[in-house]
Amino acid sequence: MTENEREEEGQLALLPQLARARARQAKKAAEQKGRQGQKRPAEPAPERPVARVLVDVPLAHLDRPFDYLVPASMHEQVTDGCRVRVRFAGQLVDGYVVERVEESEHAGRLAPLARAVSPEPVLAPEIATLSGTLAARYAGTRSDVLRLAVPKRHAATEKRPSQPATPPSGTGAGRVWDAYQGGQAFLRGLAEGGSPRAVWTALPCPTWPEALAEAAAATARSDRGALLCVPDRRDVDRVDAALREVLGPDRHVVLTADLGPAARYRAFLAVRRGAVRVVVGTRAAAFAPVHNLGLVAIWDDGDDLFAEPRAPYPHIREVLLLRAEEQRCAALIGGFAHTVESEYLLDTGWARPLAPERAVLRERAPRVVITGATDRELERDPGARMARLPRSAYNAIREGLEQGPVLLQTPRRGYVSSLACDRCRTPARCPVCTGPLWLPSAHTPPTCRWCATEQPAWACPECGGHGLRAPALGEGRTAEEIGRAFPGASVRSSAGERVLDRVGPEPGLVVATPGAEPVAEGGYACVALLDTWLMLARPDLRVAEESLRRWLNAAALARPASGGGRVVAVGDPATPALQALVRWDPGGFARREMAERRSAHLPPASRLVTVTGAEADVEEALGGLRLPATAEVLGPVPAPARSPETDGQARVVVRVPRVQGPALSEALRQMQSQRAARKLGPVRVHVDPVGLE
Repeated sequence: MTENEREEEGQLALLPQLARARARQAKKAAEQKGRQGQKRPAEPAPERPVARVLVDVPLAHLDRPFDYLVPASMHEQVTDGCRVRVRFAGQLVDGYVVERVEESEHAGRLAPLARAVSPEPVLAPEIATLSGTLAARYAGTRSDVLRLAVPKRHAATEKRPSQPATPPSGTGAGRVWDAYQGGQAFLRGLAEGGSPRAVWTALPCPTWPEALAEAAAATARSDRGALLCVPDRRDVDRVDAALREVLGPDRHVVLTADLGPAARYRAFLAVRRGAVRVVVGTRAAAFAPVHNLGLVAIWDDGDDLFAEPRAPYPHIREVLLLRAEEQRCAALIGGFAHTVESEYLLDTGWARPLAPERAVLRERAPRVVITGATDRELERDPGARMARLPRSAYNAIREGLEQGPVLLQTPRRGYVSSLACDRCRTPARCPVCTGPLWLPSAHTPPTCRWCATEQPAWACPECGGHGLRAPALGEGRTAEEIGRAFPGASVRSSAGERVLDRVGPEPGLVVATPGAEPVAEGGYACVALLDTWLMLARPDLRVAEESLRRWLNAAALARPASGGGRVVAVGDPATPALQALVRWDPGGFARREMAERRSAHLPPASRLVTVTGAEADVEEALGGLRLPATAEVLGPVPAPARSPETDGQARVVVRVPRVQGPALSEALRQMQSQRAARKLGPVRVHVDPVGLE
């Protein structure tokens, strides 16, 4: 027998011993596991030993509080609204203690809390109630709402106390509100502890931050808090400066998503602990747990930045209106323009108008003209309605440069925002992912907006042509062309990542996209609205309303007509939105839009929901959806493809009368619960989307 054979024989002899050793180890592990399972149950807390916990599980069929036992060792740490860790479905998950009670309705033995993360009560009772209301309104889950409402914990910040703010040093004279009919009565109602509700049409002047600050000061005089929401960080900075001027320093906090974890959590804790009662911020501030809330206000509620892009997709205006209802506080919806939703509030009597008299408006507003509005102008310039920069607009810009800065608003950012074949006019698409092509700058090849693939050798799939044309120009190309048209003037661009906040009173040209217009010191001498046809050509339900809002926001930056201020719009004079701009009549335009929405059964007169997903999943979801008898189902149709992930999806639109909106949301929640329980394919439910293409 060789040496290798002897070694193999010895290994075979050891196999039974190894098997017996493994069996003993398995038996020992099973006994140890059994002993662990027979541990003595945790001793319950001496008072209110049951904690009702909202677990952070975004599944519709599990969207309810669950009862857990509070061990005696955690009695002091577990408070109403604090963060905890619990074992749920075999995993450790986060949760919030909604309340502690004496008994549970659950008949079996309760599982104990795994850990008390912090005794800090971050979830206020009113926000817990609001999360349930929003989940029901938008057919979502409370866990998704709470992710928006409560920022992530920062342990080092939580250990530091919040310094209480001293009483406001100023009370605000309210002089800005003298220009509005009922303005002083609104302030008196706030100062006396009332809850007035108003839709505010602001004058075209840069004093709206001071007006918001004075409203917050009037609310503070009644020992109540105020919550002010504005679209972006630049607006926050303006209101922040106005609040410091009216209330004094360190008597309010700024709450935005871009503050960073520590700064945002510090501001949130200052509000939650009651150290500060005045808050200004973007949509991240809408859920701020302000103590004794007396006023919620939103500026420019039609801005799409107020539409939350994460589930359950609530609109911040609706969040604030629900808070006003539940907490019985005042509400102020303001802006240069009117949304149809704010007009609906006036139409139903929920709110009252706050608007200036026409004489005051004529004194403060700039002169607005449309190119090609008269036959005489058309005789002098036949291209006044078709040219990108007609002679009258060119002359207005040239004259404006002699007096001060000039603003040119263009709808698209970038250099060339879209491309098409120069032979057959077919839109240029990426051969890799079918995304739209564009030119980021003058020195780069055509690039896909979706996958960022460069296509220097693009060929048209329809005619084989290689040439490209630009049906729509961006602000970069516009600035380049304007610079050649006015060679002696400085040209600055404001768009995308390069947004200017302010410009000086010296002459110069500013080319900006909607929402990125900087404020000029002393106002612009001239504002030119270019490519109005392009803004109106977007396939959107709100295209006319949104276009007028953007034009009014830009026109409001001009000087008054008495100071030489002028607004020139390049477009068709017969367009209703441009006519409303000339008259400066956002309220009348909103009323006409409201009448058309009613006749077409569209929001806000109706409740509209979109269900989007794979075609098979959408059809299956519709089959399990118990709709109200008056519901209308439109579709399924291919959903608009905004990325490679959404390409090939289907969409269904469901609409019901507004009074049946809660019933529709409940039916959608039940449908989502059933699909989640059965682990079926996901579908996206969006209640009252801002835009519908």
